[in-house]
Amino acid sequence: MAPTPQTGTAQPGPITQFINKNYLHFNAATMKDAAEAYRQHVDQGGRMLVTLAGAMSSAELGISLAEMIRQGKVHAISCTGANLEEDVFNLVAHEDYVRVPNWRELTADDEMALLDKHLNRVTDTCIPEEQAIRRIEKYILGKWEKATKEGKSYFPHEYFYQVFKDASLEKHYQIDPKNSWLLAAYQKNLPIFVPGWEDSTLGNIFAGRMLQKKITPACLKGGTEYMVALANWYMENENPQGIGFYQIGGGIAGDFPICVVPMLEQDIERTTPKWSYFCQISDSTTSYGSYSGAVPNEKITWGKLDKMSKRFIVESDASIVAPLMFAYILNQ
Repeated sequence: MAPTPQTGTAQPGPITQFINKNYLHFNAATMKDAAEAYRQHVDQGGRMLVTLAGAMSSAELGISLAEMIRQGKVHAISCTGANLEEDVFNLVAHEDYVRVPNWRELTADDEMALLDKHLNRVTDTCIPEEQAIRRIEKYILGKWEKATKEGKSYFPHEYFYQVFKDASLEKHYQIDPKNSWLLAAYQKNLPIFVPGWEDSTLGNIFAGRMLQKKITPACLKGGTEYMVALANWYMENENPQGIGFYQIGGGIAGDFPICVVPMLEQDIERTTPKWSYFCQISDSTTSYGSYSGAVPNEKITWGKLDKMSKRFIVESDASIVAPLMFAYILNQ
């Protein structure tokens, strides 16, 4: 099938020109086709939900994702608790991160040395506990305690939005704030859904502070309430062009939100349009039976996608592919 013509009249930037010239076959061609379809979808009024699994925030995806948010190319995000917090860890502690380019060669003693320095390694980069995690904990814990005293309850991402609103973190910024995707989301008041937030560093801290009786579980809204919020968002954003689904990796960040359609249709018995666009960037192997490696067609049998939904899977490294696709979508 011939590639979709580019929309708009803006002169393509150098990245877009390079992709158009060189990305003609295999995963490269699929990436270009998916990016063209994404751009066409949003240019024609469609909505797009982006999901973040893995360690994309520590990979500094915010450099490209934040601009996508600012330009209205992303309308909601589903992410793991780790991606939610690690974008802000990087925002306030980037200068204290330690990169380990030879991470494949580390011995167990080398890893212990990093632990002794309170450096938590994520592949080739180490998150500093005191400067990142404990610094953010102080501000977030204050919000949890306040909500507990007032008998109020908020979603995990809303606590970050509260911290951004009072500007208390600004004195700690160590990167250009325009490269924080969560800050860009706050500025746009973007809907965020964080399934399984408990499986995160701050989720562990929350449990610990509960054990210490500093906060109560009632101050936090959880996964089922996120699903209700997502269902309302989906119904409110139905439109002739449809709602798209751009999935980085797999896991709960992707499986949780995509299930909103069969939930509405099969459980609520409400006629609901399927996701009209689907793209997944993944290096998982399909034959292992994992959700992350499932091809898009499998989702048709679950009532998530329609046979007419545009479907793409790019079998590659998202830390390489996603920024290129975002640049192409933005015509850079």
